[in-house]
Amino acid sequence: MGEWTHDPAAWRATLQNQEAMKRSVLRTGVDAIARMSTTRTNYWAELAVDSALGILLLVEGWRRDSGPAWMAVLVCMLGLFAFSFIEYFFHRWLFHTHIPLFEQGHRMHHERPLGYDSLPFFLPAVVLLTLTALLLAIMPDGYALLMAGSITFGYIAYGLSHFIIHHVRFKQPFLRRWAGAHHVHHYHPECNFGVTTPLWDMCLGTRYVRRPRKV
Repeated sequence: MGEWTHDPAAWRATLQNQEAMKRSVLRTGVDAIARMSTTRTNYWAELAVDSALGILLLVEGWRRDSGPAWMAVLVCMLGLFAFSFIEYFFHRWLFHTHIPLFEQGHRMHHERPLGYDSLPFFLPAVVLLTLTALLLAIMPDGYALLMAGSITFGYIAYGLSHFIIHHVRFKQPFLRRWAGAHHVHHYHPECNFGVTTPLWDMCLGTRYVRRPRKV
């Protein structure tokens, strides 16, 4: 019988090859998802999935809610307010970091702002359902579903607002200023992370302030 010998160098090389293959497969998968995320089909599929999810959450939340109607409306308003910070948080601390699935697609948007670059159509629904589960764990079912539904429609409003900002040229001064704040972000990516509202940029010191030119 032949004697089996342990070769540390060969063993390390085998492990390195396996790790390289895993990274290659992961990179290929991320690249494929990123390419899909640039298509019109993905963009409108995401809108359809999110809209269906939002309607389902609101209808089911209203059905399960046993409190007064004004409380249900207040919960929905609170959900929209909560989303305004979620929007800021994701844009600042996830889209502008080095997390491939988030950063790569968002970088494409900065390079091609008139394209259809967005998140993979299934990812927002997964995140929203996870958030729904967390809310159900800490709140009455009706209120949790109503809040999750309003956050979902806040996200939909964000997506449509973002699309309109890049594809419509407004004439009204207020809308021009609103859209202009996001256009500034494309030239100064460290500022103006809020799209639907400047609230959190003002609160957290990331609102762009034009500095006077030095003479």
